Amino acid sequence: MKLRNIKTIISREYMTRVKKKSFLLITFLGPIFFAAICILPSLIMFMAEDKGKQIAVIDESGIVMPKFEDTQAIDYIDCTGQPLDSLKNQLDVLGYDALVQISALDTLTKSVNVTAYSSSPMSVDTKEAISSRVDDAIEDYRLSLYDIGDLKQIMKDVEFNSTVTTYTLGEDGEEKISSSEVYMIISLVLSMIIYMFIAMFSGMVMQSVIEEKASRVVEVLVSSVKATELMFGKIIGVACVALTQFFLWIVLTAVIVTGVSSFIGFDTMMESANVQTEQMTQMTEGLGVDPEMMGMTMPAIDSTTVAQGGEMGAVLSTLKDLDYGMLIIGFFIYFALGYLLYASFFAAIGSAVENEADTQQLSLPVTIPLMIGFFIAFYAFKAPDSAVVFWGSMIPFTSPIVMLARIPFGVPVWELALSIGLLVATFMACGWASAKIYKIGILMFGKKTTFKDLWKWLKQK
Repeated sequence: MKLRNIKTIISREYMTRVKKKSFLLITFLGPIFFAAICILPSLIMFMAEDKGKQIAVIDESGIVMPKFEDTQAIDYIDCTGQPLDSLKNQLDVLGYDALVQISALDTLTKSVNVTAYSSSPMSVDTKEAISSRVDDAIEDYRLSLYDIGDLKQIMKDVEFNSTVTTYTLGEDGEEKISSSEVYMIISLVLSMIIYMFIAMFSGMVMQSVIEEKASRVVEVLVSSVKATELMFGKIIGVACVALTQFFLWIVLTAVIVTGVSSFIGFDTMMESANVQTEQMTQMTEGLGVDPEMMGMTMPAIDSTTVAQGGEMGAVLSTLKDLDYGMLIIGFFIYFALGYLLYASFFAAIGSAVENEADTQQLSLPVTIPLMIGFFIAFYAFKAPDSAVVFWGSMIPFTSPIVMLARIPFGVPVWELALSIGLLVATFMACGWASAKIYKIGILMFGKKTTFKDLWKWLKQK
């Protein structure tokens, strides 16, 4: 292979793609999309809160109404003693958004029944607000039956939620406070990003090969350069496009998030984020899922917590002490090698077919290891040194994703060296095999390719 020819192909592939309207559109819309993922949930939560609701309450128990305190979202009107049917039929006329009826206290079960009526379906927030106040009233009533003074306060005093402060010991014995939740989030984010990028840009290589083959442009190209030079030039050219796009995404997303956060206000964003986390936790508990399994037990964040330290102090300290150099270098190494490995596979598949519809059967054995790597990485934060995660970070077909998920937790140098060495050796072997398939397949027309054909092409000299 001639390096000069490969450089020419790389330049052609790069310039052709960066000048496309689709590249410019995705490059500049991508950061808006990523920023929206970061900001929009909290912004929507802040803007979608109920406000100015008027709720009529008929309290037949006599113990619940004192718990209904007015808030910015809801005003409670005591309508106890008024006829239920009359109120139900005149909700709109009286200006009430809903009517809540609380039954008389059941002395046997020490509970009440709560029924709500409204002209339109009641929001989840309003329903939860009513339910929580009724629960508080019944709990206070049941505690009062034990005839123990300040029992509720005693129970609060007895309740204890432990906080585990974790320290990471350096090679020199230095203790550094750390937060496992930060490592977990970074691990998940890195594995998701590298999976998405490898799949997306490898697929881009396959699509480019199919387009050139279908348009017969490839016949002109291979008359000037070798097929292997064309394949590797195309792969590296798309890699340069990927790195350019990734760099622009990082810069533009940071600018957008910083600008919007400054405009809305940090405290507002954090308050909305806390509400969102609480609601997601309640939802997962209702579905029978442990919130800890989903990583949803992070402490509430506010400006006071930031000032006082505590859990947030551990988060900030962890972010400060992270080895960003290792994370960045590791990301680029594993992205580059993982992309080269899978792009060579997809280039070979693209050369063997004449349209995208024929790629499904051939691409399945390639996409399965990639998906397995993603699934292993998704749980790597729970046991980064477990056998399945260790071997997932060593096997070349899954290591680009799994090892990157392990790096935030600290990986011995020998494991990194072995993993990268195996990945390089596997790419060289698979790249050679893909080049043999590409060289023959790129000029094959009029026949649907099978795995038997690919094996026959591999054995040819």
